[in-house]
Amino acid sequence: MTYLVVTNDDGVHAPGILALAQAMRELGEVQVIAPATNQSAVGHKKTLYQNIKVTEETLDDGTKAVAVGGSPADCIAMAALGLVQWPPSIVVSGINRGPNTGQDVTYSGTVSAALESTIQSLPAVAVSLDNREGNSVEDYREAARVAQVVVRNVLAFGLPPFTVLNVNIPNVPRVNGLRVTRQGISIYRDALVKDDGYYSIGGQAPTGVLDEVGTDLWAVHHGYASVTPIHLDMTAHRLIADIINWDMEV
Repeated sequence: MTYLVVTNDDGVHAPGILALAQAMRELGEVQVIAPATNQSAVGHKKTLYQNIKVTEETLDDGTKAVAVGGSPADCIAMAALGLVQWPPSIVVSGINRGPNTGQDVTYSGTVSAALESTIQSLPAVAVSLDNREGNSVEDYREAARVAQVVVRNVLAFGLPPFTVLNVNIPNVPRVNGLRVTRQGISIYRDALVKDDGYYSIGGQAPTGVLDEVGTDLWAVHHGYASVTPIHLDMTAHRLIADIINWDMEV
């Protein structure tokens, strides 16, 4: 029997994780473990030397879930240490409210949960929907359908070590298809907001370079689901030879 762990960064009661869990149940037994509260943009935060509260929750359709008072990476790290049945066949993270394209992967808790899974030697898929306003399970049905197709293939064919698939779905009733892509270039429009002596990061939502064919941003902009393989080896291999020729004797 295939066993899948489902997590996210929007919080255990977010509609996207419920839609994802329901779709994954068609592939096997599902265990939901997710942050107790919204942990968007926390990146690969791992909580050390602090107590982490864990509770049992029930989702809207009766699904039992484990809520962790920490980050998405904490959920997977603690799961691997025995908080839930381990190991699963695969970890699926999402469905995120909003895309995780371009450089967003460095901020994304959704993607970081998948990366923590591959650190634990498990295949993983991160799934995001290009809709920051999705508030019902129905808003995520098409994304869940696409996720099911991708996960079924990962279960069949596997992934290399330290590699995950980052899936982004356009906010359309039916995608035009699926494209295997490379990471695009995001354009951030953040602004510093001051309010009565306090500061926050605000501004407009990010955009990106949309006309570069073959990127995740291009695919989603044109109505395609994008599947981008990303990995934990962050070495800039093509730069090694150049740096070797620098004058850096010590």
